[in-house]
Amino acid sequence: MGFSADDWTAIALTVRLALTVTILLLLIGTPIAWWLARSHSRWKGVVGAAVALPLVLPPSVLGFYLLLAMGPHGPIGQLTQTLGLGTLPFTFWGLVVASLFYSLPFVVQPIQNAMEALGERPLEVAATLRAGPWDRFFTVVLPLARPSFVTAAILGFAHTVGEFGVILMIGGNIPGETRVVSVQIYDYVEALEYGRAHWLAGAMVLFAFAVLLGLHLFRQRQSRAGWNGGGLTP
Repeated sequence: MGFSADDWTAIALTVRLALTVTILLLLIGTPIAWWLARSHSRWKGVVGAAVALPLVLPPSVLGFYLLLAMGPHGPIGQLTQTLGLGTLPFTFWGLVVASLFYSLPFVVQPIQNAMEALGERPLEVAATLRAGPWDRFFTVVLPLARPSFVTAAILGFAHTVGEFGVILMIGGNIPGETRVVSVQIYDYVEALEYGRAHWLAGAMVLFAFAVLLGLHLFRQRQSRAGWNGGGLTP
């Protein structure tokens, strides 16, 4: 049977969405993880809980509030309208914004755990060599925490590919615009086209297995090299 033209469109859109979200999450999540790893602020617990919220919230709840926030009367919607971008629901960039929220802990927590595991010693040694804060971050922290960035990128990408509830609420089901693979499978099941649903669902199972196996092998290799950072804290 193979994939139909609509399947390939959904696959291409899913990959484009996951790549966009992963790159943005690494840029946004790194300073958040650094602050959470180093801060002694009384707000650290609040920020950490807010970042981890998508791990325990039902996607329908998160999607509902994101839909309100991005609507014409929500704070995000008013901001995008002020900037002349219109409203984001039922657009590709609406999916991107929603994905940034629900995939955030899958990127922040591995990086935060690795940065906490570094300890103070490498930074103190760099400081004695007159390395400034930015030098210490870019020449000490980032290289030592590099494996956690690989883990975070894999988890962020895979979680974005597999999400369904938030995507359906924010994006609806617009072919070529917001219909990703998980929604395409839902469409096939609704239409009782189980054969086509099997093709896409089976591909998703293989993808998820390959991601987990690759992550396991990567962690084994890093563990033998003495690195034990990364992972999620629900």
